[in-house]
Amino acid sequence: MPSRPHLPLSRLLLLSCLLFASSSYAADEKPKAPGLGDPGQLTSIQVDTGRTVDGLFTLSGRDAVQQLVVTGLYNSGQTRDLTRSSKYSANPAGIVAIDETGLVTPIAEGETTIEVDAAGQKLQLKSRVTNLVTDLPINFANQITPLFTKYSCNGGGCHGKSGGQNGFRLSLLGFEPKEDYEYLVKEGRGRRIFPAAPDQSLLLLKATARLPHGGGQRVDFDSPAYRLMKRWIEQGMPYGKETDPVVTHIEVFPSERLMDRSTTQQAVVIAHLSDGSTEDVTRTAQFDSNDTEMAEVSVTGLVTTGQLTGSVAIMARYQGHVGVFRATVPLGVKSESNVGKKNFIDELVFKKLGDLGLPSSGVSDDATFLRRVTVDLAGRLPKLEEAEQFLADADPNKRDNVIRRLLESTDYADYFGNKWNAILRNKRRQDFEKNYTFTFHDWIRTSLHENKPYDQFVREILTATGEAGKNAPVAWYREVKDQSAQVEDTAQLFLGLRIQCARCHHHPFEKWSQQDYYGFAAFFAQVGRKRGEVQNEDRIYHRRGIAQASNPKTGQAVKPTGLGSAPLELTADEDPRRALADWMSDPSNPFFARSLVNRYWKHFFGRGLVDPEDDMRVTNPASNPALLDALAKDFVDSKFDLKKLCHTICSSSTYQLTAEPNEWNQDDKQNFSRYYPKRLNAEVLLDAIDQVTGTQSNFGGVPNGTRAVQLPDNGFNSYFLTVFGRPESSSACECERSSEANLAQSLHLLNSGEIQGKLTSGGGRAAKLAADKERPHDVKIRELYLLTFGRAPLPEELAVAVAHIEKNAEDPKRAYEDIVWALINTKEFLFNH
Repeated sequence: MPSRPHLPLSRLLLLSCLLFASSSYAADEKPKAPGLGDPGQLTSIQVDTGRTVDGLFTLSGRDAVQQLVVTGLYNSGQTRDLTRSSKYSANPAGIVAIDETGLVTPIAEGETTIEVDAAGQKLQLKSRVTNLVTDLPINFANQITPLFTKYSCNGGGCHGKSGGQNGFRLSLLGFEPKEDYEYLVKEGRGRRIFPAAPDQSLLLLKATARLPHGGGQRVDFDSPAYRLMKRWIEQGMPYGKETDPVVTHIEVFPSERLMDRSTTQQAVVIAHLSDGSTEDVTRTAQFDSNDTEMAEVSVTGLVTTGQLTGSVAIMARYQGHVGVFRATVPLGVKSESNVGKKNFIDELVFKKLGDLGLPSSGVSDDATFLRRVTVDLAGRLPKLEEAEQFLADADPNKRDNVIRRLLESTDYADYFGNKWNAILRNKRRQDFEKNYTFTFHDWIRTSLHENKPYDQFVREILTATGEAGKNAPVAWYREVKDQSAQVEDTAQLFLGLRIQCARCHHHPFEKWSQQDYYGFAAFFAQVGRKRGEVQNEDRIYHRRGIAQASNPKTGQAVKPTGLGSAPLELTADEDPRRALADWMSDPSNPFFARSLVNRYWKHFFGRGLVDPEDDMRVTNPASNPALLDALAKDFVDSKFDLKKLCHTICSSSTYQLTAEPNEWNQDDKQNFSRYYPKRLNAEVLLDAIDQVTGTQSNFGGVPNGTRAVQLPDNGFNSYFLTVFGRPESSSACECERSSEANLAQSLHLLNSGEIQGKLTSGGGRAAKLAADKERPHDVKIRELYLLTFGRAPLPEELAVAVAHIEKNAEDPKRAYEDIVWALINTKEFLFNH
């Protein structure tokens, strides 16, 4: 038989016809959402400074400023930011200046009354200006270093990187101001500062780009930042006294607001100092949005929302301290949902949707639900008999029943074993290592199948002792060999915290310092390693001694300390890893349960309540904090029952919503108003293709019939699994698994020898259907659709497929091959929806 040309026209036409026939949703022009709607009549205003005492705020020193935030209160109960539309005046004049943005700056010492007029609503507050006649000494750490952070001078891409930039180095994000002072004032024979003529200092000439500067202009000439640095040089570049107050924390006002789309809100950042005083540091704080599609923020703290609905966090950073402003942008559509609430997940999700005025999609049909839950729980497509039985079942509890059946199946253990196998870094580099990787995989899989409590599962890994051949969890220590890997993997995998940054400097987005990092590292300080009884195998043991780690910056010995907790006093005979497991599994631990439920939420929904799922921090808050807390509490109350958690999520109406958007929620990315389709994992997709084509992929070194999701490690060569994003098990991050589509994947599915071989196999699905002369084509096409999509074909789809077979009656096997090929190239097949 002559070889067939690649991608024959008949196949392409068939694929386009099937895609057209099965398309069920086409978005019309999106209607305009009402948002917050008309606020009604302005009844009063309030003016916030974040630090007014008895109606008075003080500006102390020439550099002091105060950002006013004017809020309008309306008879509808709504609020609006009126800061930039208000008019300002001061009486007596000449004490302060107030610009159109509401920024108050000092002119002369004295007291004055500021009047704010917003659309006829007036309010007064008093201001006092001091310490202008006597110039206050500038504190380098408190006032100059924040400017370097504000203008990105000490960022990782500029002078803050390890080697500096063009011979000038600063500490990353200003976490070591004493070092910065040395670099700036004393290094290079003081060439960067010119006290005799401050304006001619290299620091100011380059920052304003009056001399060539690789970073371009960072500061405007004669701006407040420029004048502050100039005065510091004029004062003789003081560093500051040991007794000077230091910043203890910062606050952002307002802390949260309900905002309309395409509106603005001024934020003010207040620094609290150790002497009890406060300062407005809005103009010297650095701002970042955790979702720039939702909202952006200017250098002056003005938040501007976009067109999306949901919640967004704006981070303010000042001297290693962080604060957050949270904006919620409602859609404002009033509609009654006909979706029933089945558990607390639905109560909290639909409450959030109600607050946002964001209508949810409806509940998915039985066929869609069965395919979705089977893929998500068992990592495979429904079998033919499962689909037929489920669709014919009239039991109102059939969805709960199938969830329970899947959770009790070995397929659940296979699929979630595959998930945990990757993030626990069960990696094989050489063939002899499979003795360990196979054993560790079997332990993971068995633990999941037996529903071992999650806290016990983690405890057995962290406290593993002995040799991997005798105690499988010891295999985890094969990949996380050094203390830093043990610390960072534990925090990221089991606590959802990325604390890697704190090894060398204060975490830029969190409160964790080097002291916190090395206090956590002390839990692994006594992990001993020596040669085991078997060649190339290490033995892990507790090395007797007092557990402590050394902070390299201070040289201080640090005792084992849970993150955010008090140091522990342990004896030389106590294994600190057991104390770590005790701290983690304590019901009051703020990280352990929340991290796991967030990780599993992402598994089922494609997006975590906190996303990325292992980057849980104050500056990256959950899209639904109440739901995250409720899931964590339920998980703890269940004694860390993983199967119960899966059942709770899958049995909720939220999980069972259709993926088809309605006219309002097509752009929703974070509120779970519908199911978000996600591409099948590499292993699941290969097994699905095998099921539909009626073939079996073979992997050397394991029994025939082993599915891709059952592979015990990543040491099995497969171009398919590689090109579709199988993780390398090189880190604890699930981001290793890629779900992004690319051209190589499309070409492989369309025209690779591997896929062609499965389609044309003499024992494959197409050959068997073509050889079956007893059943009519429509019955066989229905079977093929049930296998592929878990549903019967639509009349149009059935007509297209039967017509194609009849058109190629002389070669029915080829016609069925074409149909199978077309089906496995549809988005409906490639995605869980």
